[in-house]
Amino acid sequence: MSSRTTLDTAPEKSAADTPLTHGLKQRHLSMIALGGVIGAGLFVGSGAGIAAAGPSIVVAYTVSGLLVMLVMRMLGEMSAAYPSSGSFSAHAERAIGPWAGFTAGWSFWVLLCTAVGLEGIGAAKIVTGWLPGTPEWGWVALFMVVFCVANLAAVKNFGEFEFWFAALKVGAISLFLVLGVLAMTGVLPGTDSPGASNLHDFLPNGSEGLVIGLLASVFAYGGLETVTIAAAESEDPVQGVARAVRTAMWRIALFYIGSMAVIVTLVPWDSKEVVEKGPYVAALDQLGIPGAGQLMNVVVLVALLSAMNANIYGSSRIAYSLVERGQGPKALGRVSGGVPRIAVLASSVFGFVCVVLSYWRPNDVFPWLLNMIGAVILVVWIFIAVSQLLLRRKIEREAPEKLVVRMWAYPVLTWVALAGMAAIFILMARQPDTRVQLYSTGAMTLVLAAGGYAWQRARARA
Repeated sequence: MSSRTTLDTAPEKSAADTPLTHGLKQRHLSMIALGGVIGAGLFVGSGAGIAAAGPSIVVAYTVSGLLVMLVMRMLGEMSAAYPSSGSFSAHAERAIGPWAGFTAGWSFWVLLCTAVGLEGIGAAKIVTGWLPGTPEWGWVALFMVVFCVANLAAVKNFGEFEFWFAALKVGAISLFLVLGVLAMTGVLPGTDSPGASNLHDFLPNGSEGLVIGLLASVFAYGGLETVTIAAAESEDPVQGVARAVRTAMWRIALFYIGSMAVIVTLVPWDSKEVVEKGPYVAALDQLGIPGAGQLMNVVVLVALLSAMNANIYGSSRIAYSLVERGQGPKALGRVSGGVPRIAVLASSVFGFVCVVLSYWRPNDVFPWLLNMIGAVILVVWIFIAVSQLLLRRKIEREAPEKLVVRMWAYPVLTWVALAGMAAIFILMARQPDTRVQLYSTGAMTLVLAAGGYAWQRARARA
């Protein structure tokens, strides 16, 4: 298939024609969009960013948040015009060529499957902390089985799990923000306002610390793409994507940037508890609210389980979409009961293999796998931006009525986003820890791109 293919010839069946069911209701999609913003990276990974950047972590999350808003707007424009379970992978194929869809899709599949294993390990560690003596691997296996079965049964099961998981996360972080603001203003009973006493050393580790915080914040935003994948199985894919994307701005500003501002105001940035217990638990402990820390651990557990559920779903749909476009083993594309069950099983098994590797080869194979997926989200974002640059012109020329969502200030802000991604790559190359991730992800991307291009040429000759 040539990249010059007109928009009327889609690389994949439209959302209406796909054998997948449309079991997600608008309430599911709305809550997936809302809860998808509140990921495990925010609760767990932000501690290291705060320790490195200090109060300037607020700036780091603001800058990366603005970039994410642009990426989501671009993705929303394309997904509203052409809802697809392949999301950005299908858009990349349509705009750039099959090799691009192949590369973006399979690299993201590896990322999601590996993340399933990591989240399972994280969730098991929390539970074994409550129930010492129980085996971590047993809890991971239990979580895997539960979410695999839920995703095998029907898409509405995934939707219901995510609805309630997201509702709990949204409620918890909203309560945290309310308590934090009350404490900051001195209104909360039994607490004194810290004022600006914890903000005096704004850049404690200089620009290097800010860079580390920026990189941590970028990867904390990963997972927002799931809503555009899920939209293809909703009752109204076009409007579902449009609503989710249009509310992205205030959600990012409130939940991410707002909570970082509350944490660094309430807790000294160099407190060991920020990293050891997590920033949210440390902030609640600082307020002296009985049992609040353990309650937040429950929320972190829910966030990890929610991410497991969403990533099994997302990886199976990406794999299904790739197979539908002739870019993977046909077995993964079999649909029964409106669900690509072989793809669900394959994604779950790959995730469990990652868990086994973490125990079996913790010093070589497992770190290598983690480094390989370290910068995949940035690769995906670049494909999204380039695809939007190319597709927007075609849509305006051939089907302008499909522009339900429009990228702001096109093409200027798309180029600004691409420049921002390039800057992040440069920053990663300067840091020893992230440099390894950058090179490992780059090697995987090049291998997939070469394979995808070879497949594209072979198919063209056939």
